[in-house]
Amino acid sequence: MTSTLQSKLASGRFVLTAEVCPPKGSDCADFLEKSRKLSGLVDAINVTDNQGATMRISPLAAAALLVREGIEPIFQITCRDRNRLALQSDLLGAAALGIENVLALTGDHISFGDHCAGKPVFDLDSVQLLQAIKGLGAGQDLAGKSVTGAPAFFVGAAAAPEAEPFPLTFYKLEKKVAAGAQFFQTQAIFDPERLRLFSEAVRPLKVKVIAGILLLKSAGMARFVTNNIPGLKVPAPLIEELEAAADPLAAGVAIAGRLAAACKPYCDGLHFMAMGREDLIPQIVEAVRSEK
Repeated sequence: MTSTLQSKLASGRFVLTAEVCPPKGSDCADFLEKSRKLSGLVDAINVTDNQGATMRISPLAAAALLVREGIEPIFQITCRDRNRLALQSDLLGAAALGIENVLALTGDHISFGDHCAGKPVFDLDSVQLLQAIKGLGAGQDLAGKSVTGAPAFFVGAAAAPEAEPFPLTFYKLEKKVAAGAQFFQTQAIFDPERLRLFSEAVRPLKVKVIAGILLLKSAGMARFVTNNIPGLKVPAPLIEELEAAADPLAAGVAIAGRLAAACKPYCDGLHFMAMGREDLIPQIVEAVRSEK
């Protein structure tokens, strides 16, 4: 089968995706309500995997709930918490549950989260995870054993267009594509010109690029991103705009809309990250659509 996301990208249509974080608990009512409200607006919803190394409900379970609702998920799976047996097991489970899109990630280090005493796994890295997914699709696991019912995922990987040095970043991206990545979802973009250069650089790889748009809710959040997330730097003028705003959240929505509109010519889709304020994503999308 081919996912809706894959079909649209293959046909050259511009796509929208959004991130909805699963709950820290078993009550998924709010998660499902947010996802339902976005389902008519975006083509697929990313289900994060213990985002920020903070323990939450299994993304496999949350993604399966979306499938049951008729909403297309992108199942994020990280190497931080599972060894190669568990990773492959969850991937086969995802296929059996009707999940068609996978985003393969290394994962934030456990020291950033709420279980710092836990032991990180990292048995595989993101490239090796992509290779494992490719192998399962060919009917073989990492031990060289045959699997029945080989999964046919639309497989994505992360990319950081603003990271330096770019030649090193590009080398890793080449490896990801060779290992089976069919699309990139990028980190937050704050410099559309850097996205343009990135998209030109990866064009020979024949991979789709979905650009990340992060809702900055305050100047404090913008400074935190700059100081704590490798590869990301919020430009000083944007921080100053948030600082001076009477309503920083409204200013953040306006900034996200401007960035999304500026990035649109240089990518195949946009990925919205609202960090708990998914209710504001429609305003950002509207800003993109109204941009002349």
